[in-house]
Amino acid sequence: MDHYAFPTRFRALHGEAVRRYGTGHRTAAGLLPPADEEWLAANGLSPQNLFDYAEDFANYGEPGPELALAIELVRRDYFWNAQGGKPSGRVIDADTLPAKADAVQGVAWLPRLIPKARAKLHGELPPSLMFGCGGDRRFFRERGILPAEFLSLVWREPSDEKVVDWVLDRGTGK
Repeated sequence: MDHYAFPTRFRALHGEAVRRYGTGHRTAAGLLPPADEEWLAANGLSPQNLFDYAEDFANYGEPGPELALAIELVRRDYFWNAQGGKPSGRVIDADTLPAKADAVQGVAWLPRLIPKARAKLHGELPPSLMFGCGGDRRFFRERGILPAEFLSLVWREPSDEKVVDWVLDRGTGK
């Protein structure tokens, strides 16, 4: 595997997914050729990841390829270096996540975002969830946090309380 070429190939696949979405392809299934799907899987990613980025980019103008690449570089790093290149084999139940309106220390969305980020990091998000969705992006934008930075923090910090403290220390970002 050519690890050095990952960013270039990922950006090309992101562009192809956006193009295919623009021509009416509305599911992750068959979005990319099988060889590209295999390449994604070998890097801890799935066609659903590219579909979600393409759909949101087409409909909302974000996240663009730069943010998508940054997020997926953290996921890929975790896949190779923490999971030994092996998927966990688990998928979380979206209904077990805290509600979108739940708050911790006055910060709404954060109780949901932390386990969602952990599931993204581990490759355990169901197709119905996207790390970096509109709600996540609003949270990150309001707080001046890069989504990949948050994902990396969740990798380094197993304590939810310390993640909350870091977010509070970061302030509003404005």
